[in-house]
Amino acid sequence: MTTTTATTTTTATATTATAVASASTRTVFLLAHTGRPAAIRSAELVVQGLLRSGLGVRVLAAEAADLPLPPSVETVAEASPDVLDGCELLVVLGGDGTLLRGAEFARASGVPMLGVNLGRVGFLAEAERDDLDKVVDRVVTRAYEVEERMTLDVLVHNNGDVVHEDWALNEAAVQKVSPERMLEVVLEIDGRPVTGFGCDGIVCATPTGSTAYAFSAGGPVVWPEVEALLMVPISAHALFAKPLVTSPSSVLAVEVQPHTPHGVLWCDGRRTVELPAGARVEVRRGAVPVRLARLHHASFTDRLVAKFALPVSGWRGAPH
Repeated sequence: MTTTTATTTTTATATTATAVASASTRTVFLLAHTGRPAAIRSAELVVQGLLRSGLGVRVLAAEAADLPLPPSVETVAEASPDVLDGCELLVVLGGDGTLLRGAEFARASGVPMLGVNLGRVGFLAEAERDDLDKVVDRVVTRAYEVEERMTLDVLVHNNGDVVHEDWALNEAAVQKVSPERMLEVVLEIDGRPVTGFGCDGIVCATPTGSTAYAFSAGGPVVWPEVEALLMVPISAHALFAKPLVTSPSSVLAVEVQPHTPHGVLWCDGRRTVELPAGARVEVRRGAVPVRLARLHHASFTDRLVAKFALPVSGWRGAPH
């Protein structure tokens, strides 16, 4: 994981007045789940705070129609990667689905994403709903750090041809379609077969995605700074169907057996394509990372405990 600093000691301690004086050409893109009243109110507070500090705000026109925004907020019609041109940060307000939607913009543009969790768990988020004032202050003073998260590049082959290309931040999941029939697959690592079985599916995940679908399927929690790829079976009918953790340079493959019903590929639970019988899905480390803005230096261990409300009472720590 590569971490770059987006602030210096001088900037981190700058007053808001100083930040305002130099903010006239700075623009922040705001993405929100406008279907939730909490998100609408949160977006309004963030926009007001940024505008008061002299920063420009840009939003999608489709979302602007649902938000009480002043005329000075810039709107763009299309949700294409270049809508973030000239923006220094992407602020996303919502749950995990909205944050993964924001990751699509962040990856395509290279602009760091700062997530504010308005949902339940929100491992991709850096702040909670009660932290909105702090979020605005940190954005204005550039008091945040940027880290890169590994992604996946995904290829689907059929009859020897590449028929689909995709990517994922969390996971690429090969799943069955028919509830009454298992999906028969063979797993491969680095060009060598590992095992085959019937199952409900296979999750290929990044460390970031280890706390998402892979976690629900019984996979290990992997700290974000560990560079690795995961392969986690879902409800496999086999004696050897354990989660596998491989090198980040490995190539994972899932072959859908010719005699099985067709399956489906889901990338981050957002983009999907049908997998005919005999299809082959290859997953490797992505060429383009997603950049996340971080406000806190808290360890991932503390984040894990907080997000899952893990019981740690009675802990005394190492002796001094």
